[in-house]
Amino acid sequence: MAAQKMELTSLKKYELPPLPYAPDALEPHISKEQLSLHHDKHHQAYVTGANAGLEKLEKARQEGTEVDMKALLKELSFNIGGHVLHTLFWPSMAPAGRGGGGTPGGALADRIDQEWGSFDRFKAEFTKTASSVEGSGWAALVYCAMTNRPMIMQIEKHNNQIYPGFKILMVLDVWEHAYYIDYRNNRAQFIDAFWNVVNWDAVNKRFENI
Repeated sequence: MAAQKMELTSLKKYELPPLPYAPDALEPHISKEQLSLHHDKHHQAYVTGANAGLEKLEKARQEGTEVDMKALLKELSFNIGGHVLHTLFWPSMAPAGRGGGGTPGGALADRIDQEWGSFDRFKAEFTKTASSVEGSGWAALVYCAMTNRPMIMQIEKHNNQIYPGFKILMVLDVWEHAYYIDYRNNRAQFIDAFWNVVNWDAVNKRFENI
């Protein structure tokens, strides 16, 4: 029993990944204040919440106690989903003119042209998807393994676990905490700014690694 308890308490925990660029690197499109708050406070909160949920599960297993599994797993999936999506979000951006912005290249560009007819049509559809998310959520470019096609979809809150067959290639966070300092309630302006910092090299690499 002691050995089992030691094994449970030594399980690896989630960690906040560092930003792949300086906090002010995405200015003027995303300010240092906005990016720092989003990463250091909001993303950290999901990491902390996910680890707290795991600790509750571990404690219940060790002590043989009952927990409200429905509530606990709902909270756990919310925080893990937030952590996973934010971990994908940061590398999906790069400083404008230094890898960020422009248009995609390589195999991804070819598939976008094949699926949407042009990058401009893809961009317009992705923008509408992000703009029309109800409340808090994400817009995502994904790849469907069942149809072998790229797709754009909305993710409500952090509920990405309902898409197990979809490889996420790019995400845009449209929770208000992602843009309120810079753009107040003008989500559309934030989405326009996002296109200036998309890291197409990173998105293309995810596509090539499917």
